[in-house]
Amino acid sequence: MTPQPAVWGRIELIVADITTLHVDAIVNAANSSLLGGGGVDGAIHRAAGPELLRACREVGGCPTGESRITPGFQLPARWVIHAVGPVWRGGNKGETDQLNSCYRESLGLTSTPQFGIRSIAFPSISTGAYGYPLRSAAEIAVTEIDRFLAQSDSLQRVILCAYSNTAYETYLDVAGSILGRRDEQGSR
Repeated sequence: MTPQPAVWGRIELIVADITTLHVDAIVNAANSSLLGGGGVDGAIHRAAGPELLRACREVGGCPTGESRITPGFQLPARWVIHAVGPVWRGGNKGETDQLNSCYRESLGLTSTPQFGIRSIAFPSISTGAYGYPLRSAAEIAVTEIDRFLAQSDSLQRVILCAYSNTAYETYLDVAGSILGRRDEQGSR
């Protein structure tokens, strides 16, 4: 059974297939080539169609900790922000700084007026094949998003899109600790 969305002001937590969301932009947990892969990256490439691969080839890759943007093509989202998260190597190789940077860079792209991004959905970057511990990654995601929203009115809706009920519960616990134990009627 899929849990109900949890909402803290402009931040929403759901369990869903990110490729089906009707938002201005979705974030892709990409690899540095930007040419597709497994997990959410492969799902986004399949759903967007071959045009996404061509656009990513033109971008020419992206270093770890950075983000790039392309059109969404056949996705309901107009844009795909490709964020290259770190591979977990025990936590002493700059992984935390790189993951923080992924969120900051992705959020920063939403402030660019030409893209017109008012809503965005994030997967749990680096927690799949890259092995980043889920709880630590959730703390980074929620903290960076909350910090950005406190300084910017450009985004009206930020979705944390969990891939499983287990990921949802982890994000719910982390968000409750960071954002306060507010329910769907709470305000932020």
